[in-house]
Amino acid sequence: MELAVESLETPALTKAQLAELLFDQIGLNKRESKDMIDAFFDLVTDSLVNGTDVKISGFGNFQIRTKAPRPGRNPRTGEPVAIEARRVVTFHASPKLKEQVQTAIIGA
Repeated sequence: MELAVESLETPALTKAQLAELLFDQIGLNKRESKDMIDAFFDLVTDSLVNGTDVKISGFGNFQIRTKAPRPGRNPRTGEPVAIEARRVVTFHASPKLKEQVQTAIIGA
């Protein structure tokens, strides 16, 4: 099953628009659509917060990366600043997604 996103009013696809697509194209009621989208993103968020990578076949991988503390510099004043250690989320697109994006750019 393929969901069609015909026209977006904003340059980004929002959770509300995803829920609307589920309502329009799959037939879930609006409450179920919203709850399903929220549950999906809550599951992804909870997994990442707990340090578990998220792999979505055909789309990509979300991974947690721990960055070490390092010296930095305030770009406005040039003053040295210590950058603390932190965890960040990285996303790596799957080869299938990369190919589809390239095909869409070339075919446009």
